[in-house]
Amino acid sequence: MPSASTSRPLPRGTSAKPRVAVIGSGPIRIGQGIEFDYCSVHCVWALREAGYEALIINNNPETVSTDFDTSDRLYFEPLTVEDVLNILDREQPEGVIVQFGGQTAINLARPLHEAGVKIFGSSVDSIDLAEDRDQFEQVLRELGVPKPAGRAVLGAAAAEAVAAEIGYPVLVRPSYVLGGRAMEIIYGRDELRAYMPRALKESPRASILIDKYVLGKEVEVDVISDGVDCLLPGIMEHIERAGVHSGDSMAVYPPQSLEDEVIEQIVRVATDLSRRLAVCGLMNIQFVVADGVAQVLEVNPRASRTVPYLSKITGISMVKVATNVMIGRTLKEQGYKSGLHRDAPLIAVKAPVFSFPKLIGVDIGLGPEMKSTGEIMGIERDYSGALYKAMIASGVDVPLKGSLVATIADHDKSEAAPLIMGFAALGYKVYATEGTARFLASRGIETTTVGKIRGGDPNLIDLIRSGQVDLLINTLSTDKQTEMEGKQIRRASVERGIPCLTSLDTARALLIALASRRTQRGFECLPVDDYLAGGAR
Repeated sequence: MPSASTSRPLPRGTSAKPRVAVIGSGPIRIGQGIEFDYCSVHCVWALREAGYEALIINNNPETVSTDFDTSDRLYFEPLTVEDVLNILDREQPEGVIVQFGGQTAINLARPLHEAGVKIFGSSVDSIDLAEDRDQFEQVLRELGVPKPAGRAVLGAAAAEAVAAEIGYPVLVRPSYVLGGRAMEIIYGRDELRAYMPRALKESPRASILIDKYVLGKEVEVDVISDGVDCLLPGIMEHIERAGVHSGDSMAVYPPQSLEDEVIEQIVRVATDLSRRLAVCGLMNIQFVVADGVAQVLEVNPRASRTVPYLSKITGISMVKVATNVMIGRTLKEQGYKSGLHRDAPLIAVKAPVFSFPKLIGVDIGLGPEMKSTGEIMGIERDYSGALYKAMIASGVDVPLKGSLVATIADHDKSEAAPLIMGFAALGYKVYATEGTARFLASRGIETTTVGKIRGGDPNLIDLIRSGQVDLLINTLSTDKQTEMEGKQIRRASVERGIPCLTSLDTARALLIALASRRTQRGFECLPVDDYLAGGAR
């Protein structure tokens, strides 16, 4: 591509302002990409405010970024190297911004750079350092940053060898995919052998990532860096433990259960990584916290789905700040100090929204592969109130007392018992399958036994379809026969519009929300700006 200073006629009807092209996410799976659309639009606004002419290259019709009046000019073209280069050759922008279009845009950085295009923000080498597994692990070793044991492999035999070395269960995922596509927790060799053909199909030329599955609390943080100073607008603590995709997990800001020492670890690691990777603009880091140690799961050298939420609740326009950094304004020039932003007068809970009733045959059990089709946020001055608002808005609307069905996997029974007791104390009648009922009875919890699908009359399906149930708690089992029946039970709950929870962490959150609701008269629902201005009581 000719340099931006090459003399040539401007496209008809345009100004002589400096130009920057923003690359969007392109077509994407249902429920994904809203955050990238938000970021692309706010980037355009920031560029125009800074005196630039902003172009959008995107070909997803279900986005605001492709509205005709969002940017100075829209190119609705495929996001391939050839098509993008043709547009850039015509427009002659100063460069492109790829940090706000997800993995699709980031993947274009290297070929565009090699074609002579300027990449605003983090350099291509910086992006590769974060994206390449071997290079990134070397960086972590240099900095002394812990991570779950694991390696990248290129075939099924190597995958089996690594899994045997680090020990099951393992988290297996293809490289360069979005939304946890084809990601699974694997508990044994036979299960890994059955899984590998799918992973290799999703990522035929790239490596497969094998990591030790750490059962801990997942945390993520976004960093805005200008190469010297690093601003952390906030830390989001996931309510569901590691193993549920971040897009399907509830999350709370600010963290409610993280110790100060762990928060200091996260801030220190995020700052060290952003400087070592020479980040300019935005970066997202995901951690798993176990035994007081924050281990790095992955780093994304781009904007993530948490950006809209943190921007709204903290009052920091993250995309605007990051865009200004990319075009040369430091954080200090924008009035921000390095470190964690701690001014959080309110508590915000993010909750996923699912479209299971409209998707025939889809299993609603949650895991590493993303299934949600939207997200909402509940805001209050206390955690329980924010939880309740988030639950109601996401469709988990259950009465203050009613009836529930509990069918709990053996490995979850001990943890589930006090939760079921809590629902019973609220006035819930508890139905349970034989094994679960027997266990709960041993803990002093009164239950009504109901038969499984293949035994007893009435059975679970009959009970659910009768309309006598307000809530289903069904945790996932590693037993194939049990899990086959579990899928039918969960599907029946969806068809009847009954909330079904497959994570005990989600059930705990619902219990907290319901207990709080019984002691409070009501909640106000105000615009976000009113909350930030102190309007909530």
